[in-house]
Amino acid sequence: MAGPTPLPPRLFRAACALGACAVVLMVLVEAGWGPLLDADRAVARWLHGPALDHPGWTRAQRILTDWVWDPWTFRALLACAVVGLWWYGQRAAAGWTALTAAVGTAVQQGLKGALGRERPRWREPVDSAEYAAMPSGHVMTAAVACVLLLWLLRTLGSPAVVAALWRPGLVVAGLSVSGVAFTRVWLGVHWLTDTVVGALLGAALGLASAGLWGAWRGRAGGSPAARLPDGARDERR
Repeated sequence: MAGPTPLPPRLFRAACALGACAVVLMVLVEAGWGPLLDADRAVARWLHGPALDHPGWTRAQRILTDWVWDPWTFRALLACAVVGLWWYGQRAAAGWTALTAAVGTAVQQGLKGALGRERPRWREPVDSAEYAAMPSGHVMTAAVACVLLLWLLRTLGSPAVVAALWRPGLVVAGLSVSGVAFTRVWLGVHWLTDTVVGALLGAALGLASAGLWGAWRGRAGGSPAARLPDGARDERR
């Protein structure tokens, strides 16, 4: 019997590097490393003043964080992708996408409970949030969703669609993850390291999932899934 197919090297290395960086940051925060915590507090204070002084801009940040980049927005995008994949007969990819999203949520909530980091506290808060701070759920959900959607585009999109959407997709993904991270720190509901850890973990999980998908397909001896929409296979019976 053939041994397991290794993960694609680039995806494996990237996922491990990002995950390791996230672990280092979490350990340093838990250990109470002064320079890192001081940096968190300095950034928080630096942004809290402008948040109070510019209520219009702060309202805009709340709209972005609560609607445009809300975790449920990204979950809805993934749900649409899963339904579309299922419709075109790509049921394995649909299930894999849904499973990865569920694992991301479980990891996020489990780490929040295990670390129990307190959120910033202000005399004049401009927003509020519940539960523990690290990792940022908004940022981690955005990172997982963006990596998964880019993976689906790259894996199943037709060459013409990939050529047209790949670079814009990278830009939108980068702006979404960095943008939601900024809103969470601006609104005073997260420390900077919460958002960085969320982005690192989300990207690591998405890349690991993509790599495991490739390894699984290779081990099963299957050819790459047909591309959508012009190459879609109908696996329905």
